[in-house]
Amino acid sequence: MSVNGTVSKILKAIALLMLLIPPQKLLCQEGILDSVFTFRAGSIKTGSALDIITRETGYHFTYDSRLVNPEKKVEMNFRQIRLKVALDSILKGDSLVYSVIDEFIIISREIPPPARVETDSLTRPLLKDITGLIVDGESSEPLSFAAIGLKNTGRGSVSNNNGEFGLRIHPVDYDDTLVVSYLGYYAREIPVRQSLGNFFRIEMRREFISIPEIIIKNQIPWDIVNKVRYNLTRNYGNTPARTTAFYREGVLRKNELQTYSEAVLQIYKSAYSGTLLNDQVKVLKSRKIENLGISDTIAVRLKAGLNTCLQLDGMKHGFDFISGESMLDYTYRLTDIVSFDEEAAYEIEFSPREDADVPMFRGSLFINTSDFALLKAEFSITSDYLKEMRSSFISNPSRDFTTWPVSVDYSVSYRKVAGRYYLNHVRGDLRFESRQKKRIFKTLFDVFFEMAVTSSSLENVVRFEREELAPVHSVFSRTINSYDPVFWGDQEFLKPEENLLNALKNMRVKLQEFSE
Repeated sequence: MSVNGTVSKILKAIALLMLLIPPQKLLCQEGILDSVFTFRAGSIKTGSALDIITRETGYHFTYDSRLVNPEKKVEMNFRQIRLKVALDSILKGDSLVYSVIDEFIIISREIPPPARVETDSLTRPLLKDITGLIVDGESSEPLSFAAIGLKNTGRGSVSNNNGEFGLRIHPVDYDDTLVVSYLGYYAREIPVRQSLGNFFRIEMRREFISIPEIIIKNQIPWDIVNKVRYNLTRNYGNTPARTTAFYREGVLRKNELQTYSEAVLQIYKSAYSGTLLNDQVKVLKSRKIENLGISDTIAVRLKAGLNTCLQLDGMKHGFDFISGESMLDYTYRLTDIVSFDEEAAYEIEFSPREDADVPMFRGSLFINTSDFALLKAEFSITSDYLKEMRSSFISNPSRDFTTWPVSVDYSVSYRKVAGRYYLNHVRGDLRFESRQKKRIFKTLFDVFFEMAVTSSSLENVVRFEREELAPVHSVFSRTINSYDPVFWGDQEFLKPEENLLNALKNMRVKLQEFSE
């Protein structure tokens, strides 16, 4: 049977399934809150009550976790009552607002429209924050590095390792839409005006694409990866861009934070093709926190983490596993097709060939099925290559210790804004072991670095003057006295994970900053 015939049968089956869905599951978005239901569950927790409503209606809930306590006991005995009235009774919120977007009911507080304020050029704009937690809708596991952005402007950020995010909103963006994206999940959209001042728990629903095995077998992964290179200019552009990014790095010794550095950067991103110009970095503001006492006998320092972030833009500098002749050292296997926003992506696993001279990387690629842009690369350095690269990652000032890498994992993602792809997020997680000479016991170090691009523009793009350039090997200087949680002002930044935040608050810090 032909592929077209198979696809036609699948579409007919989907159409038949749509006809068989009970009418209650096809309730229109506008009418669900006014639809009448009967619920007889007695005294239960608020979270359980919302779960019952979800099972009955097919609609999931997104809510400000400060407004809804899922552990609070409520009475759920309703007969033929409008859903909005039932929610009012369960949640007991005087100023709660319900709105329906796709298959989600969003619970938030009513935000009054901002008062008109006469401003001049010296007045700072009124900023508001959108914050929240992004989780898997079934397991409630946090989703790390989800993309969060404004639909019309492209400004955005990513969630941290714990799934938490924050975004600064200017008044001109109040009528925009917040978009949350994650590979393999339906994209979520929430109006900005409704999001202001709320800490949303945003549940993401998996989208399973049932692809017949015959379709996957007819795709040649080698050709798919090659098309990434062939479509480089069309997808990533041949003109420079100006981006703003947040960078951070840290070193933990036996899970205790030793050093932590952060910076807001402006980056001149040179064109992805047709140029020999390098990227440039200008530091807008930065700080470095050290927790190193005189009793510390060894300190691991990351070598050129910022420079590594720029080099990990593999669509510009060429990932080894998608770069021409180097591809001969790898095998590729198409394992799945997953959803992303309104499109889909090939998931291709790659690993070194057994006869490769220098087996370097293994991992997965996610490639857009329609334009063949690389959306994300997740990869690690093989153990054999780590042995050759053991001195390339860190600086170890002590001659009495031997330090070696145990694992090195990277993640690089790209985001499409106004028809063009930009570098979105880079993350590196490295683990090292260190041992003092003539000693048996080893010390474990965990090192991480990451850079999240918060805005991109093709307008007024000019290279920086030489005196403005930051040394990408060291961007932190000048000492101040304490950890300041509002240090960044109106700049976008990544929220530290809870364990890092506690460590920063508790340790005796030597904090350094640099500002323009």
